[in-house]
Amino acid sequence: MLDVLTIGRVGVDIYPLQVATPLAEVETFGRFLGGSPTNVAVAASRQGLRAGVITRTGADAFGGYVHKALREFGVDDSHVRPVDGLPTPITFCEIFPPDDFPLWFYRTPTAPDLQIRPEELDLDAVASARVFWLTGTGLCQQPSRDAHAAALAARDRRPHTVLDLDYRPTFWSDPAAATAAIAEALPQVTVAVGNLDEVEIAVGTRDPEHAARLLLDRGPRLAVVKLGPAGVLARTDAQTVRVPPVPVEVVNGLGAGDAFGGALCLGLLRDWPLEHTLRFANAAGAIVASRLACSAAMPDYAETAALARSAVPRPAPSTAAPEGEDR
Repeated sequence: MLDVLTIGRVGVDIYPLQVATPLAEVETFGRFLGGSPTNVAVAASRQGLRAGVITRTGADAFGGYVHKALREFGVDDSHVRPVDGLPTPITFCEIFPPDDFPLWFYRTPTAPDLQIRPEELDLDAVASARVFWLTGTGLCQQPSRDAHAAALAARDRRPHTVLDLDYRPTFWSDPAAATAAIAEALPQVTVAVGNLDEVEIAVGTRDPEHAARLLLDRGPRLAVVKLGPAGVLARTDAQTVRVPPVPVEVVNGLGAGDAFGGALCLGLLRDWPLEHTLRFANAAGAIVASRLACSAAMPDYAETAALARSAVPRPAPSTAAPEGEDR
């Protein structure tokens, strides 16, 4: 039984090694494992969890690289298979810190990871995983949408079934199609996670507290709204928690959300208090944001815990005089 099983996007990230340089002028690149749910599996593995991913690659050299990289990161690749006739996707980005990271996805007319079919799924593995993590992108095309529906049916809303809203406009015909697909999935999950753009697509508002309430109304028991430089907000029926970001010098913000996701899985499985979980996940995201790569930059538990502890504000010294003395 896996602690964390994710499903969906995979690819090879081609990142410029010259920061703040237009892509047309970049001369050297680095190659890294990519794809949000794949990165979440890597992040969870780095946190000490047994993680695996359900995805598809091309029957090509980059597909071989995906298997090799997953094994090196300690991620179970037994649910990763090739699709004939489609190449393993690649993604280029530009890096303009602190907040501009344009992406170019080479996934047309479709990608192997959108060709996952319901009959191919190991539903026992899906049902038994302690965390099952899916993304909104996996709902954007058939047969992937039906495969995700079959997986959700097998889960039967077991804790913890997590929907990362993961809205990428280029993968959808229009925003309304994404909203409709997410609306069908939300009643079947126990946790929903997204940034402000993504929750707006899901529930129609960018107000974080209102969005979190609307997400809960649709079925999840926990709603997590990532606020970028303002930190993160999470809400259950019993409490609302907001924590600030961890200050770092941003190099590449693209993998921070996936690091957050892997650390969130650890907090859920350890049943930590919600505030502690959010502070820990924020620290993981901050570490990756301070580095160039995504998957290769994921921190382990010790590094994440150390930064999370250092980022918690310490109480101000008491100004009260000792008992029996005047102030």
